[in-house]
Amino acid sequence: MMTSSDNTQAILWEGDHLRLLDQRLLPQRVVYLDITDVKTAADAITDMVVRGAPAIGITAAYAIVLAAGQRYREDAANWRSLIESDLQYLAASRPTAINLFWAIGRMRERMASLSANPVNVLLDEAIAIHEEDIAANKKMGELGAALINANAGVLTHCNAGALATGGYGTALGVIRSASAAGKLRQVYADETRPWLQGARLTAWELLQDHIPVTLIVEGAAAALMQTGAVQWFIVGSDRIAANGDVANKIGTYAGAILAKHHGLKVMVVAPTSTIDMNVASGADIPIEARDGAEILSLNKQVVAAEGSGAWNPVFDVTPAALIDAIVTEKGVVERPDAAKMAALMAS
Repeated sequence: MMTSSDNTQAILWEGDHLRLLDQRLLPQRVVYLDITDVKTAADAITDMVVRGAPAIGITAAYAIVLAAGQRYREDAANWRSLIESDLQYLAASRPTAINLFWAIGRMRERMASLSANPVNVLLDEAIAIHEEDIAANKKMGELGAALINANAGVLTHCNAGALATGGYGTALGVIRSASAAGKLRQVYADETRPWLQGARLTAWELLQDHIPVTLIVEGAAAALMQTGAVQWFIVGSDRIAANGDVANKIGTYAGAILAKHHGLKVMVVAPTSTIDMNVASGADIPIEARDGAEILSLNKQVVAAEGSGAWNPVFDVTPAALIDAIVTEKGVVERPDAAKMAALMAS
């Protein structure tokens, strides 16, 4: 399967196994890992080999294919009972990205009616999830780009591109579409500590598609906005609550506050699989925290004073009141609130 950007294929199914682009090594090295069992796939999600909510969901779907094959070989009569521990292990890999649980739920529903060897049917379902995500990204790219005026400057945070999705991207999908339409004057990307997804991944990905990008440290965002060089702050999301609050990479909330102060518009781009209507507001979204060593060091080189503590939340919540538009494959929700989100999901 090819993603929509041939240069940034993060997730591949080849024959009887999964291949993941090891995003921890970009941009210095392009290395694919061959994944043949569900535990290795789940660990790859936890260890940031693959990241981004849609990509995590797609990876989980393929991982379930691997699990089903293994459990069916072990016990053809009881494979559905045996696979439950695999699903639980997979679900524990990243707690904030709702696409993970959405994909597990969809694959579980598909399994419910199967009695014979499940591999081919589940593989078809995983491929459908993958292809649907690419199609959704392209649609969101068109819808989001339509909101942007000509000669615009945009700032993005973290990586919400082909690497974080099935292909093309959410926030970067909008940027790709706007660039193709000749609307963009300049793209800026926050470097995004502590994993440097902006510097390592977003910059690399855009340059693969010949879209010029300028990196900034997050601390420079206010100064950049003050110059008038950017008109939009465009990001993806890992979970959107029923009222339109958005959980995304740590630093998104700060960027949205700065954008509002400087008169920029804020666009969140995410498929409807990222919307969790069972969570009333952002206050109810579980926020993953990772090892503080990630911010006490950089590429395994200690950068902090010995003995320093560290607080390392991976995500923050941006209130709906700070968001001008949530762009999904079903349509655009401007100035989101609970009623508008419910109408979108009912459409």
